[in-house]
Amino acid sequence: MKGKATSFDIAHYAGVSQSTVSRALRNSHLVNEETRKRVFDIAKKLNYKVDKNASNLRTQQSSTLALLLFEDPTSDESQINPFFLAMLGSITRACAKEGYDLLVSFQSASADWQADYEDSHRADGIILLGYGDYIDYQPKFSTLLEQNTKFVCWGATVDNRPDLTVCCDNYGGGKLAAEHFIAHSRTDCAFIGDASDHSPEFFSRFQGFKDELLANNVNINERKMANAISTEESGYHATRSLIANNIKFNALFAASDLIAIGAIRALKEANINVPKDVAVVGFDNIAIASYVNPPLTTIEQNTTVAGQMLVENLLKLIRGEEVQSTLLPPILIPRKSS
Repeated sequence: MKGKATSFDIAHYAGVSQSTVSRALRNSHLVNEETRKRVFDIAKKLNYKVDKNASNLRTQQSSTLALLLFEDPTSDESQINPFFLAMLGSITRACAKEGYDLLVSFQSASADWQADYEDSHRADGIILLGYGDYIDYQPKFSTLLEQNTKFVCWGATVDNRPDLTVCCDNYGGGKLAAEHFIAHSRTDCAFIGDASDHSPEFFSRFQGFKDELLANNVNINERKMANAISTEESGYHATRSLIANNIKFNALFAASDLIAIGAIRALKEANINVPKDVAVVGFDNIAIASYVNPPLTTIEQNTTVAGQMLVENLLKLIRGEEVQSTLLPPILIPRKSS
């Protein structure tokens, strides 16, 4: 065959229409797997390359998803919570598998994200990771919903739309932490994290923790609770405040691993042995959790599955397909801190 191969050439050899070839090369669900494979095999033999710009002009789609990260205070200059770094790899692989590019950026102050991404065809949909203060963030969700922007987010419930959220069973994770302490006869418990509507994920973890303790006739004293955002420094200072006020406890549940790591540092400085004097459990299972001293017992959120589900659900929304709510099960990872 002379010249550059076209989609019409592939259609001829595959015995299908040119429109079927176009759909197959876009991985459309309207083309069955057998036909799709035949089209791809022929395209490969003919050394056919998809002209993405031409395709995008026809479909008014960019074949790109936008991943917007909320800036978090960190001990380095990344401003990215390490939990989200783990999820970023999974999201990138899931996009590549679906034939999509991924545009990664920090969330801008602009309230008109649809104009920034969808209307300019920079992205067909948006994945949101992190939101800071949930109360302050809700108006942004409302704006996206009003503009019919295709988006999904990690963690936060959006306007009673569970189909827009992928999250861990935070309440169940809190129960796992309480069950672990009870099984080890550690029932004089403290909690560090934001147990309020400003941080719904932390609040759910606390509620599950508290309810499981109460179910076992154990109460958690409000004096043994300290507010903290998800940073090591915040966990460190919150724990120091409990120690400074001479508040005694033999178990500490931190709403995140970063908080737990800061708490362990404060306990060590006060010559309080972990886990002999105080058992510590975190939440997330970030990479560093197994390397701190002692290695941190934690509640794992599966970042691999989470990233895959965020991409899968967003593409379903873009295609107008039904999306089910996604609640991922937490897993207790026991280590030497408890």
